[in-house]
Amino acid sequence: MNKARRKTIAAILSDIETLTSLMDEIKSAIETVKDEERDYYDNMPESFQSGDKGEAADAAATALEEAFSAFEEIESQLQEAVSNLETASE
Repeated sequence: MNKARRKTIAAILSDIETLTSLMDEIKSAIETVKDEERDYYDNMPESFQSGDKGEAADAAATALEEAFSAFEEIESQLQEAVSNLETASE
């Protein structure tokens, strides 16, 4: 591999590092909101949990859990991509 392509890969790796940092911030925000929503639901009286507000809170917390998991999966795939890019640039 020539120097120009190695330089391009280095720039890509730098961009992925920036993206990963931003994703960590997003995951943290999602986790905070998810935990707050789950606490809200868990602290409701049981009669409210089975009502509209309780069902909405439970659905929101579940959706946030799924979003968090999706970000973790993307992060794992990015780590694999980084490994492949590093191997390619050797």
